[in-house]
Amino acid sequence: MPLRRGRVGRPGLIGTIARTAVVAGTATATSNAMNRRGAQRAAEQQVYAQQQAPPPPPQQQAPPPPATSAGDDTVAQLGKLAELHSAGALSDAEFAAAKAKLLG
Repeated sequence: MPLRRGRVGRPGLIGTIARTAVVAGTATATSNAMNRRGAQRAAEQQVYAQQQAPPPPPQQQAPPPPATSAGDDTVAQLGKLAELHSAGALSDAEFAAAKAKLLG
């Protein structure tokens, strides 16, 4: 009794459709895997670049204004009085009285 192996030669319509589906499915799976791997590599490179980047320099704050002591304030006021006196806005008596008030 001879064994029948089925059709010999070109596959039928169903065989062609099945082969096409297998090839298309394999191509889609391969493409998706490559896209996932590429996205994963890009994410890894981005994380690596962020880790290698130097930290941003600390922001510098404006220094606080210098604290004025009573001596500095008195000297500044005496200077203003001297300017007013030399400009003629204060007489000798007014200048002496204001200076005595500041120093006293």
